Amino acid sequence: MNLKNLSEILGLSQTTVSRALNDYPEVSEATRERVKAAAAKHNYRANTRAKSLATGRSMAIGHVIPISTQHEIVNPIFADFIAGAGEVYSRNQHDMLLSVVPDVEEERTYRELAAKASVDGVIVHGPRPNDPRIPLLKSLNIPFVVHGRASDGDTDYSWVDVNNRRSFERATNFLFDLGHRKLALINGLEFMDFACRRKEGFLAAHAARGVEANPALMVSDEMTEDFGFKAAHSMLARADAPTAFIVSSMIMAIGVRRAISDARLKMGRDISVIIHDDALSYLPNGAEIPIFTATKSSVHEAGKLCAQMLLDIIVAEDKSPRHTQLESELMVGESTGPA
Repeated sequence: MNLKNLSEILGLSQTTVSRALNDYPEVSEATRERVKAAAAKHNYRANTRAKSLATGRSMAIGHVIPISTQHEIVNPIFADFIAGAGEVYSRNQHDMLLSVVPDVEEERTYRELAAKASVDGVIVHGPRPNDPRIPLLKSLNIPFVVHGRASDGDTDYSWVDVNNRRSFERATNFLFDLGHRKLALINGLEFMDFACRRKEGFLAAHAARGVEANPALMVSDEMTEDFGFKAAHSMLARADAPTAFIVSSMIMAIGVRRAISDARLKMGRDISVIIHDDALSYLPNGAEIPIFTATKSSVHEAGKLCAQMLLDIIVAEDKSPRHTQLESELMVGESTGPA
């Protein structure tokens, strides 16, 4: 089944069928639905190479991962994001180009992608304050969307982000309302923008309540189970041990729970724990009742939103920056209780 055959079946021109399949606004909704239904019925798949030649686009989206952060590829958070983005790419006949490169070659890789027109756009991962990739991509005139935000620099770009500051402010206040005053923060790497915003929310809630945050109970590093365990184990051994932890990921929280158990304490009774939960598909936070109280957001959905935003920008006449801020939902689980 090719485009010509499908057009003959529908009694429409090939141009109209093509535009309907690619969601051009000048095609009516009724025609678009009719064309897509016929395409599904007759198992029609667009010829990506032919489409690329016809549109002058590569029909591919780029993701550049520096080697220093290549662990992200096996991180379930990254995997769920890519799965969500991949759904949108597939539905829109786009391929994904994943480049893992030495850190010193990251800029050169972006320049080559632009020069060779290898991709129609890129998604930027793990933004940092004053991220140099943003002005670079703008100078290369290549469409891009940032998963997250880069504070303290140019803000005139497209992004999809969760309100990390608000999420951790809410989590901190929830623990204050339960009577806790000695709170610990186990955070991700704080040269990453999301971790900076989470710490800001933690400190803002302390300031609003007139509670002094203890610097000795605030740590940051790569979000691994081992780091969560070692950090919590060390803090629980202190004379001024915390009564509650706020943890930046489910993975680290598993280590925190192990440390609580090793200290012969019970999570939710003796020590409270709140996590940021990205609603991971293969690391669920319990079934009917969440294991951890969590500020919950779906990284899979964020991947879909980033991908769709980028594809919309690529075909739009108006290239103005677009912003989507997601709010997390505080889900009460079994890991929190009164101080």
